Amino acid sequence: MKREVIGSILTVMVLVLLTLTAEAAPKNTMPVNDESLRRGEKSATLDPAQFREAKVREAYRVAREIPWVLDSIYCYCQCEESPAFRHKSLLSCYVDNHASV
Repeated sequence: MKREVIGSILTVMVLVLLTLTAEAAPKNTMPVNDESLRRGEKSATLDPAQFREAKVREAYRVAREIPWVLDSIYCYCQCEESPAFRHKSLLSCYVDNHASV
């Protein structure tokens, strides 16, 4: 139950962040790919098509489009400190099914 709540919170946080970013950015433009703040996640994100829930699919799609943004954000579910996960950033939650749970 706790993991489901954390996963839902993460998904909502990412979608809110992306919505705010999209509203502030000029229309029809992608965020500038700024690699300077990355925290070191090198693995590819999972394929969004493998998820049934639309919100989860959308979150994984966005993570695949702008990995440098998510890799510069600390993950507040504390999976970075967890011996089980040892994630490097919020992007790490999208290289496995952690963000979907």
